[in-house]
Amino acid sequence: MDGKRVSQYFDVGERTLWNPSNGPGRLFVEVAKALESVAELPCGIGVGQWGPGDPDSHGIDLPAFSAFTDALVRRYRESSHLILRSLMEGFIATAIVLVERGGGTVPALSEEPGTDNRDVQVGPHGRAPKADPDRLVELAAEHSGSMAW
Repeated sequence: MDGKRVSQYFDVGERTLWNPSNGPGRLFVEVAKALESVAELPCGIGVGQWGPGDPDSHGIDLPAFSAFTDALVRRYRESSHLILRSLMEGFIATAIVLVERGGGTVPALSEEPGTDNRDVQVGPHGRAPKADPDRLVELAAEHSGSMAW
């Protein structure tokens, strides 16, 4: 490649799911790597179609990325910790768009959430409520309209 590209490519095979500018694209990859420990799964983002020498091309293993995204949504929905959810939700909304553009699904959006006791937030009225999946769905719809293919 000519080294002058100003955008990133997130592809499944030869199909581009998202073509953001460098800043958001690189941050998305870095956040995905950071969230692997939260999901307890690999993120599924790897080398893109132009090979390992191209830092701007990211191949998505759709089954792995879908499972990773689903695990994050499940953790988000099961948590009562507002700050944890807030730190995760922008990434998750973007990831949902990529999963759906790739033809995958995120079952945790519609399943009844369990209870996660790893990060509990307790306020003056007891345990804080769990997350509403509608917030993620609405944010994903908003992101989708802003994400270049």
